Amino acid sequence: MPGFLADADLTPNRIEQARQRKGHYIDLTSSNPTHQGLLFPPDVLRAAAAGYWNSRCYCPDPHGWPPAREVIAADYARRTPPLEVAPDNIFITASTSEAYSLLFALLTEPGDNVLGPDVTYPLFEHLAAMHHVELRTYRLDEAHGWRIDEDSLLAATDAQTRAVLVVSPHNPTGMIVQQPLPALCQLGLPVICDEVFATFTYRASTSPPLGTLHPELPVFHLDGISKRLALPDLKLGWIALNEPAAARFGTRLEILNDAFLSANALTQFMLPTLFEQGQAFVQHMRDRLRAALDLALARLRGCPQVTVHPPDGGYYLFPRIAGWEDEEALVLELLEHGVLVHPGYFYGCEQGVHLMLSCLTEPDQLRAGLDILARHL
Repeated sequence: MPGFLADADLTPNRIEQARQRKGHYIDLTSSNPTHQGLLFPPDVLRAAAAGYWNSRCYCPDPHGWPPAREVIAADYARRTPPLEVAPDNIFITASTSEAYSLLFALLTEPGDNVLGPDVTYPLFEHLAAMHHVELRTYRLDEAHGWRIDEDSLLAATDAQTRAVLVVSPHNPTGMIVQQPLPALCQLGLPVICDEVFATFTYRASTSPPLGTLHPELPVFHLDGISKRLALPDLKLGWIALNEPAAARFGTRLEILNDAFLSANALTQFMLPTLFEQGQAFVQHMRDRLRAALDLALARLRGCPQVTVHPPDGGYYLFPRIAGWEDEEALVLELLEHGVLVHPGYFYGCEQGVHLMLSCLTEPDQLRAGLDILARHL
């Protein structure tokens, strides 16, 4: 079996080539809060790290530093509805991407397959290739708010299917799974649920942990501080196992995480203080995102060619554009007029013409970019 990316064409695509030539433009695609003026309070970071230096003692734990796991468990207990997770059923990782890789190693063998949404951030295909696993897709139904099409989920499954990947809130559509899915019950497979945007709800009042909707299934909940605390540079994620997942897979996951121990000890030490003293900043992020989504939805609804669903949560809008057949041509034309958006095909979407724009964008830039979009749509 060929190695990861062995035959991949790494030539920059036409949009990237045009972006490099263009020079100045408004970027409406950024997911990086540190590029958009959302900087976690430096005084809190300094206070969180201060006690580490005089008490340094490296005591590696394959689950992660116990006080960090305790605050994560307490955070799940405050969710709506609450998810009871024992600290010993939490595994701290360097990132959610690493958490995915660990779970692929835990649940699959080469030649197996996993199921993921047909519209999604382009990560799963690379992880599947790295582990020599087939990625099969199930459909998200745009006409019903991008809900999971359960018939397609069942149809994609065979004897080699080992797990279902769910992203809630979903990137980029913003869909949140809010009710139990009978198809998941019927399959009985382990579920890997990515909840990195759960802090940021919009149309939905809450983002339920999937383990509260499906307590009968092994569910691995993934989260981290990159999105929820705007700290992508500190690199810390975690996997929270509900009881069925812990009972079946906890011991083997401990062995896998122990093989790497890649989570940074300093960031783990800082985590309790970050959670305790960072809530005002998180609320500021929520308020800014809500205002940005309000603005963008109002602006785009004035465009007769645009159909846009208010997202349940997350950072993004994923509007459908009428009157165009070629997403790439549309994106290139908008870039020529000074604004960068992503085409839907970057996310595997083949259901009509879509654009992705990030409402994390700095407010003045977002407003200016939306003005350009509105003029040309």
